[in-house]
Amino acid sequence: MIKKSYAKVNIFLKISGKRDNYHEIVSRFVRVPSLYDVISFDEGRFEDFTLVGNFGCETKKNTIYKAYEKLKDISPKVEEYFKKFCVIVNKNIPEFAGLGGGSSNAATFMLMVNEVCSLNLSKDELANIGVQIGADVPFFIYEYDSANVTGIGEIVEKFDEEILDFEIITPKIECNTGKIFTRFRDKFYKEIDNQLKYKLLNLKSKEILSIYNIKDANDLYEPASDIYEELKEFAKNGYFFSGSGSSFFKVKYE
Repeated sequence: MIKKSYAKVNIFLKISGKRDNYHEIVSRFVRVPSLYDVISFDEGRFEDFTLVGNFGCETKKNTIYKAYEKLKDISPKVEEYFKKFCVIVNKNIPEFAGLGGGSSNAATFMLMVNEVCSLNLSKDELANIGVQIGADVPFFIYEYDSANVTGIGEIVEKFDEEILDFEIITPKIECNTGKIFTRFRDKFYKEIDNQLKYKLLNLKSKEILSIYNIKDANDLYEPASDIYEELKEFAKNGYFFSGSGSSFFKVKYE
């Protein structure tokens, strides 16, 4: 079985409040059709869950492994299946880049396992499991081209608009999301008001990118560039900042 695991960009990302140790967000997630990893299940004999790919972390810290742990607790069929198959990931999405690669991998893996092991879980059920792995996982579970994402990432509402593709630049800067949120809280904290929230949620992505600049579109750009000053070199020529970085994007026109 083979499936594409797509990247995403955040057209805008605003903070709307706090919930326990999390920040609540208001964002537009858009899938990048030209940038994806490829996940396959390859047959063999394996004593333990086997994950093959060029990852920047050990297997047990990988989002795919975390998804496997959740799903095998639901059905013994999952553990049995992965004694006969390994998971191979052909990585193209840069890691630690604000493109959701790890979350996309976890979600795509869950969708594949749900099918091959006949778990019969709904996408809502998969999303409820996925948000325990990462806040961005539910978006990828639903497989929308574009969606408004709120709460801590668990509220995903399809947004109908033309499919966009993007030019993406990812500097070799590993942005630490935790440090960026801490700097945001300490130095740049603000919450989006309801009027602007509903305006952004109803505007098309192209309109948002034509109206706002990089700083106004993403609340995390200022704290990120405050910590990693070299990011400022890439904030030009109409590029926007995705997530907590380090990727910059703009709409690709034919």
